Amino acid sequence: MGLLLSFSALIVSTVFLQLGNGAIAPLDALAGLDASFSNFEIGLLGSAHFLGFLLGCWITPILMGQVGHVRTFTVLASVGAIGCLLHPLFVDPYVWSALRVGNGITIAGCFTVIEAWLNSKVDRQSRGSVFGVYRLADLGSQMFAQFMIGFLDPSSFVSYNIIAVFFCLCLFPLTLTTRVVPEIPKAPRLRPLSSFRLSPLAFSAVVVAGLTGSSIRMVTPVYGDAIGLIKEEISILLTVFLFGGLLAQIPIGRLADFLDRRWVLIGLSLSATVISIILSLAGSEDVLSIYICSFLFGFVTFPIFSVAAAHANDFAEQDKYVDIAASLIFIYGLGSIISPLLTSGMIDLFGPASLFVFLSAVHICLSVIGGIRMMARPSVTEKTPYMYLPRTSLIFGRFLNPSKKNENQE
Repeated sequence: MGLLLSFSALIVSTVFLQLGNGAIAPLDALAGLDASFSNFEIGLLGSAHFLGFLLGCWITPILMGQVGHVRTFTVLASVGAIGCLLHPLFVDPYVWSALRVGNGITIAGCFTVIEAWLNSKVDRQSRGSVFGVYRLADLGSQMFAQFMIGFLDPSSFVSYNIIAVFFCLCLFPLTLTTRVVPEIPKAPRLRPLSSFRLSPLAFSAVVVAGLTGSSIRMVTPVYGDAIGLIKEEISILLTVFLFGGLLAQIPIGRLADFLDRRWVLIGLSLSATVISIILSLAGSEDVLSIYICSFLFGFVTFPIFSVAAAHANDFAEQDKYVDIAASLIFIYGLGSIISPLLTSGMIDLFGPASLFVFLSAVHICLSVIGGIRMMARPSVTEKTPYMYLPRTSLIFGRFLNPSKKNENQE
């Protein structure tokens, strides 16, 4: 307990950061609909966020080396707050897209600081408990942020002020901490092609996870509005998706440790395909069915990234885990940039059902790739333990390599 309390500043900063980050995307989509943005323009906002995320992953280690952890975190959180405050002043999709790039940089940068700090201070004995609390803070605050959207007026500047306050509040715990600042972490090497050669299935699964996650997070408000859902119903739809993903971690993780992970990925993708087809046929009169399907869709799709990462690690040397995790998150980010633009454009052309028709198609492709890879080589005899891997920064993979005790530990 004493150890967890010592990291409480970082955990509280994580909560406030995700409250702001989790709320800004659906609020932007709903506000864009109120401001008569096209569906494509709303999709552009989502793609801009993930472009900023990848930029932030590159910029932050350089900034940390120049001004340190605390100043870097302060600058980047301020960028997020300023972006929120500027939204009501410039109601234009392209200005908002630029602001969302800044928001993506904020999220990637702030989590790089937090995770570098956490990783430098934990040892093998404490890593599991610290990570468990961090995971709960990450997913729990995202879920609450999605639910909170139902109570915010997307056309009011007050809503953006509230989100800006969350970005400001995340500054207090970390900047006032008395913990010794760790050394600047080394940036992991990004080798996407090496990751593909190591495990084509893991590479493909991460692409599909990026296409799926960003579409649900960024384009679901467009889908919900198109089928006649009200704001409160859209917020519940997003919340139950995340809740399903949260509850899936333990059972899917145990399944992935017990069975051939390729079968697990195939099973998850086939389940996602069936649920996507049901959702493509649903209308606003079937709200309860939509909620149930959204929960199940989160349950089967949210763990895909982590199962894929564990599958890739099964074929890698332990000293490569960090680079593999960083490469997979980078690949996930690329898929996440493409998907909101693509799916929002499809809704414009073919209607709201096309969102889930697209998602069913990509999951069918993943299932086929999984079957092909099962014929290509046998399963591994020794597997690395499954671990939920947040897509928050490129350096999070250091949690996957607890064998080397950090020399900076107090």
